[in-house]
Amino acid sequence: MTAVPVVPLPPPAIPELATPSVWPASAVSAPGGDVTVGGVSLTELAERYGTPAYVLDEDEVRSRARAWRRALPDAEVVYAGKAFLSRAVVDWMEEEGLGLDVCSAGELELAATRGFPAERIVMHGNAKSPEDLRTALRLGVGRIVIDSDCEIARLAAHVPGPDAQPVMVRVLPGIEAGGHKKIRTGAEGQKFGLSIAGGDAEDAVARVLGQPRLELIGLHSHLGSQIASPEPYAQSVRRVIAFMARIRDRYGITLPELDLGGGFAVAYLPGDPAPAPAAYGRRISDELVSSCAEFGFPMPRLTVEPGRSVMAPAGIALYRVLSVKRSGSEVFVAVDGGMSDNPRPALYGARYTVRMVGRASSAPMRATTVAGRHCEAGDVLAEAVELPEDVRPGDILAVPASGAYQVSMASGYNMTGRPPVVAVSRGRSRLLVRRETFDDHRRRDVGL
Repeated sequence: MTAVPVVPLPPPAIPELATPSVWPASAVSAPGGDVTVGGVSLTELAERYGTPAYVLDEDEVRSRARAWRRALPDAEVVYAGKAFLSRAVVDWMEEEGLGLDVCSAGELELAATRGFPAERIVMHGNAKSPEDLRTALRLGVGRIVIDSDCEIARLAAHVPGPDAQPVMVRVLPGIEAGGHKKIRTGAEGQKFGLSIAGGDAEDAVARVLGQPRLELIGLHSHLGSQIASPEPYAQSVRRVIAFMARIRDRYGITLPELDLGGGFAVAYLPGDPAPAPAAYGRRISDELVSSCAEFGFPMPRLTVEPGRSVMAPAGIALYRVLSVKRSGSEVFVAVDGGMSDNPRPALYGARYTVRMVGRASSAPMRATTVAGRHCEAGDVLAEAVELPEDVRPGDILAVPASGAYQVSMASGYNMTGRPPVVAVSRGRSRLLVRRETFDDHRRRDVGL
């Protein structure tokens, strides 16, 4: 696809496009009310690939990956594949020098199809299946993160030898952080990790050290998601380094690695707090130096696992309006997607910016609810968003900050089919993931 002529955006007219953390940096306004991303018209993409569709600005993804490497040049940066993973994304991460965090045999096998170096892969999961563990061991992943006591013996029994499998223990530092209670994973009393305060983490460490086929190389922690301040990470560094020092003193082993996980916030609405990677990097590095000095512990190799902060701001969801309904003072605009391609609003109240593209309108703006097409009252994509009063069926709506935890969490609800994913870069587009069709559903249904 050839590049579309673009004009500079007047910030007062469309303020949300002036916020790079909400839209990709390449997003600019174009004639006729359109918006281009990566030099490609969103309207043309909707026409060419249909709707709903997801657009990824490849250059934005790469830029954000590089920003994390610059923020922590001495650390290992590992992309959290659960945010969104495809074969192209695997290639982008390898080319940008990032490792890969996977949570299932499926994600691991996908990485293997692209020849991603297994030693740069971290395997997660609070309940890894036998297939997950067998696949990780067969492919030789660099680290497996142990998340429960019962996983220790099970994993050790499957290590073929003669070399021990490098592992980390996921610990709970007892820190409450994250944008919603359903995405907070570092506090006590939930399914992830092993408590430092309660003694479970130390028990697990002792058991791993007693398994000759497992090599304990470090500790892992993950506080949650949408953490909009570096301070919780600094607290986690201090608590985990203190625990690593205690392990050294009691067991005579100095663990060489510390993985702080991810969860770094992005902006979904203009004005949302979303520190740059450099801000997180400075605070984490300062606290690591300070804590190691305080506890007399040698500096471990640091790992961070950004996923959302690499992928979300690079993605845009495109929908077509199917109906407009006015009920009292409320306006409902229903589109051809919904919770089947984006369950986040229904799961934990996620909020989004929405903009009409492809048609200029002089009508006044009005608070509008953008609803999905599915048979659930909770199928609402965005509430109280400003759209023109004359929005009508056939119009195209664009939802920025849609690159993470949407397509990766998509379902087959109502057999509508999961949407395609399209990459844009330098005025051209290419299909990464095709649209799921009824034939795909039919082939899976083998019972008669």
